[in-house]
Amino acid sequence: MDGTARFDDRTDAGEQLGEELRERGVDADLVLAIPRGGLPLGRAVADALDAPLDIVVAKKIGAPGNPEYAIGAVASDGSVWRNEQAFRVTDADEAYFQEQREVEADAARKKAERYRSGRSPPVFDDKTVVVVDDGVATGSTARACLSRLEASDAGRTVLAVPVGPPDTIADFQAQVDEVVCLETPAGFRGVGQFYRDFTQVSDEDAMEYLER
Repeated sequence: MDGTARFDDRTDAGEQLGEELRERGVDADLVLAIPRGGLPLGRAVADALDAPLDIVVAKKIGAPGNPEYAIGAVASDGSVWRNEQAFRVTDADEAYFQEQREVEADAARKKAERYRSGRSPPVFDDKTVVVVDDGVATGSTARACLSRLEASDAGRTVLAVPVGPPDTIADFQAQVDEVVCLETPAGFRGVGQFYRDFTQVSDEDAMEYLER
């Protein structure tokens, strides 16, 4: 892949992802999208697999003085993934990390509650769960979301994304039963470069995909 746009928009990417999952025989009981950008894809994938759609939410834990530099991420239930290499090269210490973990887990919980609008969270017991996002770069939030499932009683977990760098995608293999990624370009610079339209998804629009 030469770095040119591969997908028209998130819905197109989700439709292609859904088709790939069907061809691979993935029989999903539940599709979980990572808000906000994962919901247009999650809707298309859930429709393709004839499965219910819900969400799994995680928040990035930023470095001291540099919130955009992820030293980890935490899901709404407190399940955490830490980037040990990034942690070591920042001024973060254990007290800082745990404090931010609590702050961001609370933010993730509130976001999940707002998106579900009073609906109960899904039950994972022995289900095949497909986690969908619009792509991964470092994959920090996706890793925390998958940690959430690892801590649950889900039967089988599948990560499905349209695009991601080869090393990141390879790393996910150890965390889930199956990884489905349509493109793993060596020249990966960012998820948006593979979309013709990568307009930011608002919370309101994202919630509409969930409610359909």
